[in-house]
Amino acid sequence: MKKALTIAGSDSSGGAGIQADLKTFQELNVYGMSALTTIVSMDPDNSWQHNVFPQEVSTVEAQLKTIVSVGVEAVKTGMLGSPEIIELAANTIKENKLPNVVIDPVMVCKGAEEVLHPENTDALRDILVPTADVATPNLFEAAFLAKQKPITTVDDMKEAAKKIHETGAKYVLIKGGAKLEHSNAIDLLYDGKEFSILESEKIDTPYTHGAGCTYSAAITASLAQGKPVREAIEAAKAFITEAIRHSFRLNEYVGPTNHAAYKQLVAQK
Repeated sequence: MKKALTIAGSDSSGGAGIQADLKTFQELNVYGMSALTTIVSMDPDNSWQHNVFPQEVSTVEAQLKTIVSVGVEAVKTGMLGSPEIIELAANTIKENKLPNVVIDPVMVCKGAEEVLHPENTDALRDILVPTADVATPNLFEAAFLAKQKPITTVDDMKEAAKKIHETGAKYVLIKGGAKLEHSNAIDLLYDGKEFSILESEKIDTPYTHGAGCTYSAAITASLAQGKPVREAIEAAKAFITEAIRHSFRLNEYVGPTNHAAYKQLVAQK
């Protein structure tokens, strides 16, 4: 069984972060292992406000040592919590020559409007993104990484993708999804030479908690199984589309994607 590593934060509500990654790996028949970098809780008495508890660097390092000793076919990163942990993740990837690296440069929890730790942005751009086989920023993250104005058009996405690729990422996938003014959900893939637009049905739902994590985890799982990058991304887009289509309300504040939806669809066929 192919193995994948996620270096990311824990979402206590279960919809995003390491929980989403491991659920996605399992659904796609990949054995998942995890290095926990931060713990995120939500306060039901204060409008679901997020509280973030970074882990000690030595704690993350010990987890990574365990996993590297086993070996993996792919690795993804999510919320990392501090420049020191970002540097640790990058060094672990480089020193152990970990394959199929997917960098999801998480900067905020869903619903937040500002980066959790602004000092992390430079470390992500300068240290971690250069290790990526595939970098998967959303529109907000791509603008920060590219040091440009907010992204509102496909041309803006192309400009940002070029700048992010110049940092060293082999492929850049900017996840526009349903946030661009377009009839379909739009993502942009750039390989340093050509741009590809990936379109899927735009699904009208507020329940998209963990969608970015899940999408990137699905790419990671497909890469672990040996699929080339473009094929892995197309498979992941099909996975996340069904996960969003069958998302559900968790409580008055949030609703996650349904990680089991794609497998159920395939089984029906």
